[in-house]
Amino acid sequence: MADSKQPSLNLSGINAAIIMDGNGRWAKKNSLNVTSGHERGVDVVRKIVESAAKAHLESLSLYAFSTENWSRPKKEILGIKKLIINAIDSQVPELISQKVRLNFFGDYSSFGDEVIGAIDDAHRATAFQDPKLKLNIALGYGGRSDIIEATKLIANDIKLEKLSVEDVSNETIFKYLNAPINELDLLIRTGGDRRISNFLLYHLAYTEIQFSKTLWPDFTEEEFIKCLEVFSKTERRFGKRTL
Repeated sequence: MADSKQPSLNLSGINAAIIMDGNGRWAKKNSLNVTSGHERGVDVVRKIVESAAKAHLESLSLYAFSTENWSRPKKEILGIKKLIINAIDSQVPELISQKVRLNFFGDYSSFGDEVIGAIDDAHRATAFQDPKLKLNIALGYGGRSDIIEATKLIANDIKLEKLSVEDVSNETIFKYLNAPINELDLLIRTGGDRRISNFLLYHLAYTEIQFSKTLWPDFTEEEFIKCLEVFSKTERRFGKRTL
């Protein structure tokens, strides 16, 4: 059914990202606990990943848990930890069949050994050399901390004479950043808020940004495809003037 509805899109080489906002508000709206909202959100991820692969995206990066999210209630964080493990167990076989390479990035060390072990196993299981899609999950990630840590690493390598000041360029900085992409082409944020929330800050220089009022658990394949279609028709000038 999804195949017949989905138009032919070929966005080869395009890096897209989504700030998946609105799980908590969706749960409250439907008189459910927050964990139920996150569980529904994981179900949506499965459908969006399938559509991203069909559209031939180079990569899809999803903002799952930010550095600021650690301030949330312990009960919610515990539920998220369990959900990560369950999602990996249930979805990795599908990712393997779709030839999708899964990569978690950020500082997720505080999630504990069980989560780290599940992530490591998922990385190994989906380590395709030529994947149909690169699926990147930001977990314990913050754009500012990513830039700060990259700056420290560059400074240390300059000190050790592994790198010279003249070597520092955009390409150099991308190599030292934790996020596994370079330029980001399209960013979608669901949930109605119109902000970046410390996500992929260095990568956003010329990113096309789309905001959706739809809460993430209600975000559909059709709306995602519409976002991709709008992007495909956008004239990207990168600061240049087109006469």
